[in-house]
Amino acid sequence: MDQETFNLSIRKFLKMVGVNSQREIELAVDRAVQGGNAQGNETFPAEAKLEIPGLGISVVFKGEIRLE
Repeated sequence: MDQETFNLSIRKFLKMVGVNSQREIELAVDRAVQGGNAQGNETFPAEAKLEIPGLGISVVFKGEIRLE
């Protein structure tokens, strides 16, 4: 195993997940506020699931998204 390749691929994957997740959350919040389904002061429970079937990983991370 090439440790550098391994670490770079993990970082690339996590960056892609982080950037795209943030974009999707921002768009969803904008739609909710514009549509009147959110006031802009809510806190939303959130969870993300990481799965890598080939490694037998299935982990859920829980947190919250606060608008204020």
